[in-house]
Amino acid sequence: MQLILFSSAFCDPCIHTRAVLDEASKLVPAAKIADLDVAQNSAEAERAGIRVTPTIVVLDGNDEEVFRAEGVPTLNQVLTALAQAI
Repeated sequence: MQLILFSSAFCDPCIHTRAVLDEASKLVPAAKIADLDVAQNSAEAERAGIRVTPTIVVLDGNDEEVFRAEGVPTLNQVLTALAQAI
């Protein structure tokens, strides 16, 4: 399972989202978390249909999207999304 955070450098909500994801990674060490800056990864962000930052996308083991959220997620939302990816 993989969680992708689409973020931007000067985004306050992105900072808060990173803190939530850091906590989630401590509880679910098997989750791979990638942080992609939309300015540096514009083609990937466009392919994923990213409109705002932060946006998180959770992929299952087959790289199928099982969850997407814009804005700062709660820890419970992230854990639920990771559970859907198993």
